[in-house]
Amino acid sequence: MRQIDHFISGGAGSTGTGRKHQIWNPSTGEVQAEVALGDASLLARAVEAAKKVQPEWAATNPQRRARVMFKFKQLIEDNMQELAELLSSEHGKVVDDAKGDVQRGLEVIEFACGIPQASKGEYTTSAGPGIDVFSMRQPLGIGAGITPFNFPAMIPMWMFGMAIAAGNAFILKPSERDPSVPMRLAELFLEAGAPEGLLQVVHGDKEMVDAILDHPDIAAISFVGSSDIAQYIYERGAANHKRVQAFGGAKNHGIVMPDADLDQVVNDLSGAAFGSAGERCMALPVVVPVGEETAERLKEKLIPAINALRVGVSSDPDAHYGPVVTPEHKARIESWIDTAEKEGAEVVIDGRGFTLQGHEDGFFVGPTLLDHVTPDMESYKEEIFGPVLQIVRAKDFEEALRLPSEHQYGNGVCIFTRNGHAAREFAARVNVGMVGINVPIPVPVSYHSFGGWKRSGFGDIDQYGMEGLRFWTKSKKVTQRWPDGGGDGSNAFLIPTMG
Repeated sequence: MRQIDHFISGGAGSTGTGRKHQIWNPSTGEVQAEVALGDASLLARAVEAAKKVQPEWAATNPQRRARVMFKFKQLIEDNMQELAELLSSEHGKVVDDAKGDVQRGLEVIEFACGIPQASKGEYTTSAGPGIDVFSMRQPLGIGAGITPFNFPAMIPMWMFGMAIAAGNAFILKPSERDPSVPMRLAELFLEAGAPEGLLQVVHGDKEMVDAILDHPDIAAISFVGSSDIAQYIYERGAANHKRVQAFGGAKNHGIVMPDADLDQVVNDLSGAAFGSAGERCMALPVVVPVGEETAERLKEKLIPAINALRVGVSSDPDAHYGPVVTPEHKARIESWIDTAEKEGAEVVIDGRGFTLQGHEDGFFVGPTLLDHVTPDMESYKEEIFGPVLQIVRAKDFEEALRLPSEHQYGNGVCIFTRNGHAAREFAARVNVGMVGINVPIPVPVSYHSFGGWKRSGFGDIDQYGMEGLRFWTKSKKVTQRWPDGGGDGSNAFLIPTMG
């Protein structure tokens, strides 16, 4: 069986604890590998290696750092197929979806290649008599990232791309469910010319997370995962005087106005709700048709479209989505469908008990459509994180606006409409961090930033873009005045001459 170790100071590093975590093949239901779990002593080794290399890296001029990022970008492009297949084999998402995972991370690396321009400070001459004021951005030192299973390529690159380009060393703790792609990224980064110890990967569970939160030499932590854990990481990290950004769960809504193009809405929902088996924080698991007529027309069109979705193994090029990541997660999703049914929701299309011929032990959940879901249902309040679409009917625009605005999560939302005034009003008033207008998954491009509100995001600074640069650096402000003369009280300028 394949064994996955840590990546410390440019090579494998054994934890010595003997604890391991099994890695499934979600398509077959078989255990395919084991990953070693680390502890505080292993983290300390990684931190010491980072401390040795970070000062020199920070002193390296930005254009030389950018050259490493450019080379890393090229290596990712050259190895795209390998990375996508490796990702699919552990996560379960189909290969094309996995390529999208890698590509969205690569776009942040592309932005990080512009670090010489992005990291320039500000300068004001003559702020006072003979006084100039300028600022500079300097790295924090050592950063850490704790990343989820659902985007094992994209989210690590969101974090370490900006952190390292800005002059920091970085320690990544990926999900123990699918750690191979983060390991491969670290190898490629080393091949791109990064010094050993600059990017390291440690594996672990809560013991490793707590070690990261408590280590005094780790200056900043970025996290993506569930909201309860995000809040825990934010509070414990901040209590230890670290800079923390912690992004949590989501329950994104799609508002469908009566004038919307329903054929386009159904096409968008098929991908946004069921792509990647719904295992993404920017999935669209709640659709809110405005008015009963809109709801009935939408439902009529959704049923055949959802029934036509093809569920397959991760390597099936014709599959719309593959299995979910673990048997426990499959059981959890089906339990939420049970809960919704008990709460009074109508199960229009039932994905429970779905099996794929020849892969009966795989972790598959069929596409599910629930109607007449109401805001008081627990299945509406909580994140299901699976291929389940819920219809919550709203009588008018104001009720549709209130639903996402009053929900505990505030990650993403979208509105489908042809009415520019309605779209403008919605975007201005909705209490959610990322808004799409006829765009079902409104993930901003790499030169903007990503981040939700309420229980979807803890901390004040978003991921990547210029927000990411601000998170991974500190601003130093300098006020300077140069006296005239040579110190003898005269006003003569002393101009140095050559030879």
